[in-house]
Amino acid sequence: MTREKSEVTVARGTGSEESLSVVAAAIVQRGRLLVVSKQAAPEIFYLPGGKPDAGEEPLEALTRELDEELGVHPLEPRLLAHVESVAALEGVPMRLTLFQARIEGLPRPAAELADMKWISGHERDVRLAPAVTDHVLPLLRQSGSLAA
Repeated sequence: MTREKSEVTVARGTGSEESLSVVAAAIVQRGRLLVVSKQAAPEIFYLPGGKPDAGEEPLEALTRELDEELGVHPLEPRLLAHVESVAALEGVPMRLTLFQARIEGLPRPAAELADMKWISGHERDVRLAPAVTDHVLPLLRQSGSLAA
């Protein structure tokens, strides 16, 4: 994979603790972002993705996670940013490798997922993980993928 010129590193002071490594996809269709919730915390919505297995490259992990969680495959994934935030569920520092992609197939929640929604990012009744609210939505709005 080649690095895109638009790659951004977004940092939020998380101290010197070891961080959780996560990959996720920003999937936008018709101006709406796909978010999912997990059975362990069905009230909090995240981007689809997860933790890479040992020795797994980020794009490999993303492809596996999208297949396991939603039964879809990423099309034309491109690295959008590296985000440092706090993991909503674990409450520990997190380093998110964020891809933007289209998908092949109709997403359906599976594995540990409880629900999925397509959001504009302006919903008041959807609780989003801090990385989505603080970093992903602003990046997508800035790029024109989501309405401001």
